[in-house]
Amino acid sequence: MGAISFEDGRIEVDAALVAKALQMEPEALRAALRSGAVTSQCETGMDEDAGRFRLTFFSATRRLRLTVAASGEVLQTSTADYRRKPGP
Repeated sequence: MGAISFEDGRIEVDAALVAKALQMEPEALRAALRSGAVTSQCETGMDEDAGRFRLTFFSATRRLRLTVAASGEVLQTSTADYRRKPGP
């Protein structure tokens, strides 16, 4: 399996890829997914984006967004840090 695969209506994503982007260890990610501390969302492309998927993973402090082709190829990756900077 590559980093992302589509099989039998399921999407499988390598935990190491997500964990690294969310700045945690893979085992911590698995536990956070089980507890609901990390959530995910999948959006299916339409019209000119048909055959593409946007996979988003949310933790308390970070977000990972992957745009993926149906072949599993990662087309675009973005992360955002939600931690607030201390005030003056």
